[in-house]
Amino acid sequence: MSHIETTVEGYVLAIKVNRPDKLNALSPEMYSDLSLALGRLDREPELRVGLLHAEGKHFSSGVELDKWAPLFAKGEGFPCPEGGIDPFALSGPRCSKPVVMAVQGYCYTWGVEIMLNTDVRIAADDTRFALLEVKRGIYPCGGATLRLPEQMGWANAQRYLLTGDAWSAAEALRTGLVQEVVTPGEQLRAARAVAERMAAAAPLGVRAILRSTRQARADGEAVAAAHVFDDMPAVMASEDAKEGVQSFVERRDAVFKGR
Repeated sequence: MSHIETTVEGYVLAIKVNRPDKLNALSPEMYSDLSLALGRLDREPELRVGLLHAEGKHFSSGVELDKWAPLFAKGEGFPCPEGGIDPFALSGPRCSKPVVMAVQGYCYTWGVEIMLNTDVRIAADDTRFALLEVKRGIYPCGGATLRLPEQMGWANAQRYLLTGDAWSAAEALRTGLVQEVVTPGEQLRAARAVAERMAAAAPLGVRAILRSTRQARADGEAVAAAHVFDDMPAVMASEDAKEGVQSFVERRDAVFKGR
């Protein structure tokens, strides 16, 4: 893959953005390969959690605007390849498995927008976040206008969306955009620990939780409430559910197989 490297670590698929000489700027080719990595995470049953991180001092300085501008001008958006899943969740189905993200240094534009479509985020305390598009004559089109007001709060989001101002890791923690702030260099270790705890949990239960919470966000609480038990019969009839009960009785940690 071009500038996107994947490594299987137990049940975790580590997805690394590896273009530090360009401050991990997103090119169309990188987007395509990142989409394919998420498609792999979604399809392969032995993979339970994604761990997204980046090589170098910065997660990303932004996008290669000269490469994307012609596509955006045609209204083409982000062309997701066959077998891939859009990292921005603007087209097609979302990845059915959770993704934990570690960030450091610059986390600009697409870095923020892909973060908004992950499930848990860990930041180094030197991280600076920004949506710079209004300073470049365009506007964010990777989901920030849809998700930042909800996740950060309306007025907080509008300040940063409409000015292009940067904000700190401390501000991201205060507003709930990240769940933990750590010393620089520790963000990947901390994110991996969270991913491994997710991977040790019951996979069928984890995926059912994602479906239910996402439905509540998309369709409202009342609609989601009507479907909250849809997954329960299959989950309760699974080997994992039996293991969960047995491990409780035997006072030991459960070992789940995802079936």
